[in-house]
Amino acid sequence: MPTPSNRVLFWAPRALSILFIAFVSLFALDVFGEAHGFWQTLVALAMHLIPTFVMVAVLVVAWRREWFGAVMFTACAIVFAFIVRGPFWVKLIFAMPCFITAWLFLVNWRLRKQAHASAR
Repeated sequence: MPTPSNRVLFWAPRALSILFIAFVSLFALDVFGEAHGFWQTLVALAMHLIPTFVMVAVLVVAWRREWFGAVMFTACAIVFAFIVRGPFWVKLIFAMPCFITAWLFLVNWRLRKQAHASAR
């Protein structure tokens, strides 16, 4: 039976990534403030949501394969660190949740791997 700490460790990276994906998605809403037609706004919204779609796809795969989540959320953090404009603290707002999520997925994967090895 899983202990409460194992359950928290299982859900922490998944919940953090869902919250971060929602946070990133909020920035796509700025397309509605521009004076464009329906189709132009729809295309702009789709373009602004590309990072969201990528991170949702990563989360779907990482849900079962934690090592993949560790690698891909590290990659997302590096990409955010390079593409986000602004001072260093703004870059941290985007990169750190990805790094923390990657670390949590890595710890989850390592502990699960150890549990399977000790059960043999």
